[in-house]
Amino acid sequence: MNSLFNMDNGLFTFLGKLCDIMIVSFVWVLLCIPIVTIGPATTALYYTSVKVLRGERGYIMGEFFRSFKLNFKRAAIIGLILTGAAAILALDIYAATNNDIVSTKVNAILYGVYIALAILVLSISIYIFPLLSRFDMNIKQLFKAAAYMALRHLPSTICMVVVFVASVIGTGFLVLTVVIFPAIVCLIDSLFLERIFKIYIAKGDAAVDAKASQGDNGDVDNEGELLEITTDQDSE
Repeated sequence: MNSLFNMDNGLFTFLGKLCDIMIVSFVWVLLCIPIVTIGPATTALYYTSVKVLRGERGYIMGEFFRSFKLNFKRAAIIGLILTGAAAILALDIYAATNNDIVSTKVNAILYGVYIALAILVLSISIYIFPLLSRFDMNIKQLFKAAAYMALRHLPSTICMVVVFVASVIGTGFLVLTVVIFPAIVCLIDSLFLERIFKIYIAKGDAAVDAKASQGDNGDVDNEGELLEITTDQDSE
């Protein structure tokens, strides 16, 4: 009986984790309402998911808003760029499916091109905010690294795109899952992303310093090592 009410009991641990997932997902949804904060919120969500939910270090809201403030400027700019690109592509896809001026064949080709570009934008989005949450890179470097990784590690990218699409469809069927899916998706993505990031951890000189300032006592999940984007890494 005593073990049932022990706070270290598996049930309490699970409920505590679920509560954290719901809290951080709900905060992310609220902060995504103003479009300008989509980027900072997504960056903070990934960082918190990896450090607190997976690594069990720090406090959920403390780590979230620390990352949110630290990365705000670059994440906001990136978020606006990607949101703008997504909006334009959405209009193009709509136009391609409702255009009676050109032939059906041309519309089909345009539709395929726009869908491919939309998937590319989504793929870059999946990589770029986790990269920003973990490593100190300028905006140009972040886009370059995200696009490179998305194409280099295509099987993982496809899996993460499928996870994202499935979560969107699931939320469409049951709206309440919006307070669970965001953090769940980040946790699933981190299983792919953290493994990919380790490929680019340099043993010697590197192009980019790890964001040690985000961790406790200067540590991050890669233990303060460095990231190097090169073209001679083995692909998946």
